[in-house]
Amino acid sequence: MFDMVPFGKRRDDAFGMLAKSLNDVFNDDFFAPIKSATMSFRTDIRESEQAYLIEAELPGLKKEEIDIDYASPYLTIKAVRKEENAEENKEHQIVRRERRYGEYVRRFYVQDIAEEEIRASLKDGVLKLEVPKRQKMQGKRIEIQDGDSNSTGSQSE
Repeated sequence: MFDMVPFGKRRDDAFGMLAKSLNDVFNDDFFAPIKSATMSFRTDIRESEQAYLIEAELPGLKKEEIDIDYASPYLTIKAVRKEENAEENKEHQIVRRERRYGEYVRRFYVQDIAEEEIRASLKDGVLKLEVPKRQKMQGKRIEIQDGDSNSTGSQSE
């Protein structure tokens, strides 16, 4: 019947489809999964009625290499790794030298937390953060008084 394609697209010919496929392949960053894995770290986030629990995997890092900062409304975990290994032979010539430097940063958007009560611990390469939620104020029911002439601020004479 009618050959309708939404948004004004037309059927591509075989050459156009091949060119588009090749263009997509070469425009994709082949190393993206490797890059993102090296500059980030895995986290698990749980929520209860009282707090958020964040567990971050930071193997091989010491607590001195980790900074945790809260600047409303962002909680930032930053870890800096500076590692250098050198092996020398008897003549003090370097046989092998390896260096590894990297900065890992994760930011989390959190609101209504009790920032002064945040607790952190590091054990076996797992950073645990307990981020308590700010307790919501309970509403107060206000009773409506009967409106009589003596309770108003102005009296007429």
